[in-house]
Amino acid sequence: MIVRRLYYFLSCVCLPLTLILGFVWSPIHWLLILLIPYAVIGLYDILTTKHNVLNNYPVLGHFRYMLEFVSPEIRQYFVETNESGRPYNRIVRGLVYSRAKGQVDTQAFGTQYDINSVGYHRTNHSLAPKHVDESEERVLLGGPQCSQPYNASRLNVSAMSFGALSANAIRALNGGAKDGGFAHNTGEGGLSPHHLAEGGDIIWQIGTGYFGCRSADGGFDKDKFAEKAKKDVVKAIEIKLSQGAKPSHGGVLPAAKVDEEIAEIRGVPVHQDVISPPTHSAFEGPTGLMQFVQHLREMSGGKPVGFKLCIGRPSEFMAICKAMLETGILPDFITIDGSEGGTGAAPVEFTNRLGMPLNEALIFVNNCLRGAGLRDKIRVICSGKVATGYDMIEKFALGADMCNAARAMMFAIGCIQALHCNTNRCPSGVATQDPVRGRAVNVPQKRQRVHRYHDATLESFREILGAMGKEKVSELNPSDIRRRTADEREHSYAELYDIVDEGAFLGDAVPDEFAADWKIASAQHF
Repeated sequence: MIVRRLYYFLSCVCLPLTLILGFVWSPIHWLLILLIPYAVIGLYDILTTKHNVLNNYPVLGHFRYMLEFVSPEIRQYFVETNESGRPYNRIVRGLVYSRAKGQVDTQAFGTQYDINSVGYHRTNHSLAPKHVDESEERVLLGGPQCSQPYNASRLNVSAMSFGALSANAIRALNGGAKDGGFAHNTGEGGLSPHHLAEGGDIIWQIGTGYFGCRSADGGFDKDKFAEKAKKDVVKAIEIKLSQGAKPSHGGVLPAAKVDEEIAEIRGVPVHQDVISPPTHSAFEGPTGLMQFVQHLREMSGGKPVGFKLCIGRPSEFMAICKAMLETGILPDFITIDGSEGGTGAAPVEFTNRLGMPLNEALIFVNNCLRGAGLRDKIRVICSGKVATGYDMIEKFALGADMCNAARAMMFAIGCIQALHCNTNRCPSGVATQDPVRGRAVNVPQKRQRVHRYHDATLESFREILGAMGKEKVSELNPSDIRRRTADEREHSYAELYDIVDEGAFLGDAVPDEFAADWKIASAQHF
């Protein structure tokens, strides 16, 4: 350290010498341009900085922070391999870009994945491939208690709010949904004019903040809800209980972001912090949730109503199943969000350590619904890193009826996975409220890309299903998906997890794996 400090002080000694000599020898005046800032910055680093590195390495230490600032870009552009990027690797991102642009989406020279690595997933093909009809791309959303069912696509836009995404991004997604005949989930930020601008089908998500149907005290306003829920473009209602990327965590929209437009859309005071609590105030417990489902269904004119959650404690989802049985009220759908799902901003520990991954959650939810004798009456929607036709096949085999995609749809409108969603400095203009940056999203162009990506992915899903020797989604089951495990072996999901019989929870002989949680589950409380 003495040598480093000596180097700095010798440089400072050169400064007055340069000043003196500069009056005699004018060509060295230009050295002042370097030495004066160097001396001032170094003096500041030594005497006032709070950074250890800068105190020990005056001036030179700033290069460390400059390199750190650009290190994410360096890793993405020069260091990461095609299969190593996170959350989505370059192979998947490139596939989405190609399909969205209508370019060639084939691959040369063979797979780049290590197909012998633990965790690798695959399925079996058949020597008797089948033709899969386009009707398999759609499914009816709406159970026996729904009077306005919705003929939905198997692939839809997952929940993303205006506020998290720019106005142009929302409009491009909705325009693509309109062109392709699929649905666009609003996210919990409210039913904004940007969601309605292009005329695409809407699934309106109601979160704990009740944005868009919020009373003055932050509670649920049934009149505001009824007015918007009856719009023709609103095809279904989704109650958000929890989110995979930050389960059981509320949020704060800082006052600086609550401009007049956001305040009007969300029904909140302008320029004040907006709190989204971790739980709902409109109901309590599983029974209250079922009653709220029925209440919303009636107020919307009989449209499909369901709820979204990330699976945590097994007994709590079983409590919801018990509430269905006791009240006789059934949701039309349940959206399962895996812990690998994304968000604009979340606490690191919540994203990394809380919640059940999607594949395990799908197996669990289907077992619970089968065990309670309810599976054939409720649609299961899944979200969490669904981007390709194979992803859809995998989720359908494990029990989903429909898939939602968020980040893949963002890629289709120009997201480059810069990981700046929480800074308001998204370089592509997708995840920002900066109007200058947001203008980068060309709505007429990007809506076409969303439409093309959706259609190409569904075509891929049908081709894979046919290659497996199957004609219908209903023929898929957990035994079709194989996972590489340790010791150079692989197992199907039917081997890795027990699949319960219909009604297995309704008698006295509940399977041992589920018996303890089923026993403590209560329809009255979580």
